[in-house]
Amino acid sequence: MSAQKDRWVSSLVFLLFCACSIPRSGSASLQQEPSPQHYFSGLEAGKASLAFFTPSVSPGAQPFLEQIESSAEALQDYGISVVKVNCPKEDVSRYCGKENALRKAFLFRGHRLIREFPTDALFDVNSIVSNVLFALLFNEVKYVETLADLENIENVLKGKSNMVFAYVPATGTAEHRAVMEAAFVYGTIHQFVLTTEAALLKATSLDDPDVSSAWLLFCHCQQATEPGQPCRRTALAQPLTLLNIHRHLKLMGAPLVTEVAEDPEKISTVHLQLGLPLVFILSQKETYEADRRTAEFVAWQLLGKAGVALLSRDLVDLNILHRSNVALKTPDEGMPIQYLVLEDTDEVVTLVENKNKVKQIQEDEQEEEEDEDEKENNNQDIQDDQVVEAVARDKKRELPLEQILVLTEENFHSSLSEAARTVVLFYASWEAVSLAVLRSYCEVAAHLKGTPGVLLSQVNCWDWPGLCSQENVTQFPTMRIYREGQQSVTYGGMWGAEELSSFILLSQVSCPLKLATVDEAEGYLRGEFPSELSSQHHTSLLGVFSTATSKAREAFEEAGNILSGHIRMGMYFEDDALALSQKYSVYPPALLLARSGGRSVEGIALSKHSLQDMVQMIRYQLLDIFPEITVPNLPQYLQLGKPFLILFSAGDISQVESKEMLKLAKGRPQQEFVACWLNLKKTPVGYGILRTYFSTTPSLPVLLWVNLHVGGQVFKFPSEQSITEMNILSWLQKLQAGLEIPSSTLSEEDWKPPLPAYNFLQMMEHSVPQLSPHPGDTPAQHPPKGPGGDTAGGDSASREEPSQESTAEEGASPGRGLRGTAPRMAARDKQGKRHSEL
Repeated sequence: MSAQKDRWVSSLVFLLFCACSIPRSGSASLQQEPSPQHYFSGLEAGKASLAFFTPSVSPGAQPFLEQIESSAEALQDYGISVVKVNCPKEDVSRYCGKENALRKAFLFRGHRLIREFPTDALFDVNSIVSNVLFALLFNEVKYVETLADLENIENVLKGKSNMVFAYVPATGTAEHRAVMEAAFVYGTIHQFVLTTEAALLKATSLDDPDVSSAWLLFCHCQQATEPGQPCRRTALAQPLTLLNIHRHLKLMGAPLVTEVAEDPEKISTVHLQLGLPLVFILSQKETYEADRRTAEFVAWQLLGKAGVALLSRDLVDLNILHRSNVALKTPDEGMPIQYLVLEDTDEVVTLVENKNKVKQIQEDEQEEEEDEDEKENNNQDIQDDQVVEAVARDKKRELPLEQILVLTEENFHSSLSEAARTVVLFYASWEAVSLAVLRSYCEVAAHLKGTPGVLLSQVNCWDWPGLCSQENVTQFPTMRIYREGQQSVTYGGMWGAEELSSFILLSQVSCPLKLATVDEAEGYLRGEFPSELSSQHHTSLLGVFSTATSKAREAFEEAGNILSGHIRMGMYFEDDALALSQKYSVYPPALLLARSGGRSVEGIALSKHSLQDMVQMIRYQLLDIFPEITVPNLPQYLQLGKPFLILFSAGDISQVESKEMLKLAKGRPQQEFVACWLNLKKTPVGYGILRTYFSTTPSLPVLLWVNLHVGGQVFKFPSEQSITEMNILSWLQKLQAGLEIPSSTLSEEDWKPPLPAYNFLQMMEHSVPQLSPHPGDTPAQHPPKGPGGDTAGGDSASREEPSQESTAEEGASPGRGLRGTAPRMAARDKQGKRHSEL
């Protein structure tokens, strides 16, 4: 009865601790104040309150009010009141002004303002409770970003106190709330440390943890008395809930090994009370010290999974086999204690863990069955996991948006005339890719600070859907350059800061740049450019046209408009154009391609004069003869549809190898294959490619023939032969004759995204009630829409919104706008700088 009584007492304490997480009806409600003056006069020193100020309640604000009211009960358990303050119409003070009303909530301790929260950050009860407690416990719960910060805290705590280290993928989640509520109770006993950095989690673990899940580690720093002694860490194996954290901390606070001297049937420990087994190491006087060390070793192995007790045979009369050395007591009522004979400590650990594993497998199978029904809705997250993880990891990092102008419907058109070129980034604050690109955009703003004639700006389409529809923004993010009196140019490249900066700077100069004299044309080919182009290391392209080639010249100019910002193009069409082109053994119309700062100029005749052929030819001619393959440029070479002769190297290739491969690339017709190389040091993804081709990574450098488009066969150049032009040509002849055996053959699966693109509009259409047509009206027939919202046959690879016309037509229907039924928020400079709270 003693064990049963202890279990009931523990359960009662457990329920009292977790009472704050159980919803109650009618125990608390949202407080209301008639005016700000009345609210501030009633504040008490030391007491916390969460207040929001509103002149009136609009229908769009109802979801926020419901969540804030639901959180009032949970926050009241921690002594925090939630107050709605009514603002008189004539009140335009800081809290009741148009800028803050129903857009921010304010946390006070007494009369001191602790924190401002955008209402976007308080989207449910979990986010409200976690953010409020995080703000109040800012000094008690330390936030760290690097391993060095974590180790500094550990060093301070060694020999003094233990530490609870928690990782959550993002703040404002249920796991974040559980950690903060536990910190509120246990913060005076243990030092709590929080992070959202996935890299830090990986650095603290020997395995490869799942960074999409929350983790909690109990760090035993109190036992580490020496400065060089590390703190042992015990991970919480269960999901991160308040109940499981409490359970874990109770187990960590229990004695590592309990010495007992009575009948095991009468023994009850915290482990048994919490539903875990208790392992007895049977000892005797002669082997006490060794048995004690064995018990401690097993206890560390089973910490959090089972309790360990040291039972002395000399003090307790046990009617068991003399050779029995281990006993196992389970928390199940009526189950007898098992006395066992085990060979080593591994068998003790296996005895406990196997049973736990069986139970865990049963729970996992049940969860899988429950999750199967939701798979259709949840599997879309696979496409954005890495981007979302990166954004969530850095969400606390404040973005330097001071150099970027915030555009709204009111100032958009007037701002376009303030600079010769206005760069506009259209993004959505709820979308992970947009926020990731916004970081690159901030780097661009810092790099281009002070550049004359360039204004960087942003439009949050979540706040201004009408403006984005008017500008026909159909995907997020979108970057455009507006020039007065000219058509805007849309960016279509990689989203790195370097690529964005290059595009903006190149767009400053006319494309093509018209040159007036032969000397200017020659200087252009030598690398003498306008100051805007001097820092851009691009291959220079010069089109040479005579007066009789007007059609080709017009196509070249149109191609320049399409390629503006991406390449450096010049044009010469004076009377002496023939003499200039003949110098490079071509006749107008022709292209002169200057590589390596003008040291090498190649003349190319223009045989096709259509715009499409011109653009395609220019892009092709700008490709390097023997390129280094990187992640950004790989698509350009894949589009050629040719086999790859690719040299994988652990670093820069030698001059001899480079010279031989370059001779091969120049000597053979480039229409046959792409000769290239890949630096595994710069592009480590190449290691994964080699492991796909071979079971193990071959010795480097290694030369491969890979035909990704036909057959998928991979051939390896003989490692015993040196990489020379003659040896490679001889080897290629054997390949063509079918005398070589492929090292591997790639799968014939199409390289497609794992899932179709998210079609938000189609999902929204199902929830919109269908309006009956007027009598006599015939419903319009529309073609079927693809996954991206376009008609069948269109591009469905990106998330798209309706066109300008369709948006205007659907604007009157409920739920069709980008922001749904929530109230539209004006763009604000201060809130724009705090994207960490979105």
